[in-house]
Amino acid sequence: MLIKPSTSLRNDYGKISMLARESQEPIYITKNGEGDGVFMSIEAFERREAMINMREKVMLAEQERISGAKTMSVAEAREKLQERLNEI
Repeated sequence: MLIKPSTSLRNDYGKISMLARESQEPIYITKNGEGDGVFMSIEAFERREAMINMREKVMLAEQERISGAKTMSVAEAREKLQERLNEI
């Protein structure tokens, strides 16, 4: 976990920005010794958002399955995907 004071962000933005891009990790920013914010590269943010969106979809599918929604086997899914591919 990377932790930097807010003065570091204010006084040396370029260095913090480069660190965020290189580490691909969030950098926690403190103010007066307390957590205040998080800085991260756009790439890390977009990757994190994509992961969150995927997890949300998986959870929704699992909730639907548990509640009795119709499911299909892997073979059935492949067959449907092949049919859709043939339509294109």
